[in-house]
Amino acid sequence: MEKDTRENLLEEIMIEHGSDLVRLAFSYVKDKETAKDMVQNTFIKCYEYLDEFRYESSIKTWLYRITINQCKDYLGSWHYRKVHAKSVIENAITSFFPSPEDKIIKDSEQKKVKGFIFSLPSNYREVIFLYYYESLTIDEIAEVTQMNPNTVKTRLRRAKQRLKLLIEEANVYG
Repeated sequence: MEKDTRENLLEEIMIEHGSDLVRLAFSYVKDKETAKDMVQNTFIKCYEYLDEFRYESSIKTWLYRITINQCKDYLGSWHYRKVHAKSVIENAITSFFPSPEDKIIKDSEQKKVKGFIFSLPSNYREVIFLYYYESLTIDEIAEVTQMNPNTVKTRLRRAKQRLKLLIEEANVYG
């Protein structure tokens, strides 16, 4: 493929899928700038391997797979574990002394729901995010995550059950 053609195709792909990929990456790394870095790496890999893409799946699911792998590699890195441990300690300290702004933010329903979703184990959070936030079908999620569609359905059902319990408990206990 000619360089100009490849660059034009990449630009179209970036425009069409960029924001979805950032949201996907954010669901893993929980940091906006890091999520953008993960997506930038995805597009670099996309550019490098675009000639080898065989169209056995859609570009979208291929990009999702690359992004998820980028995020998982990052989360397993030494740098992330070191930074994450520091962040957990800082968050624990600030939770004892929350600011008025933090109290307002915590009271918003959207923040609560996202908190419930992020509290789920990653295998449940992944399918919830892809299904509800990215509007992927069960088959597309199965392809992206390299799981059996029945496994995706089971995880989605269990994730919804856990979310329901979390929301009910929050409503009962405030």
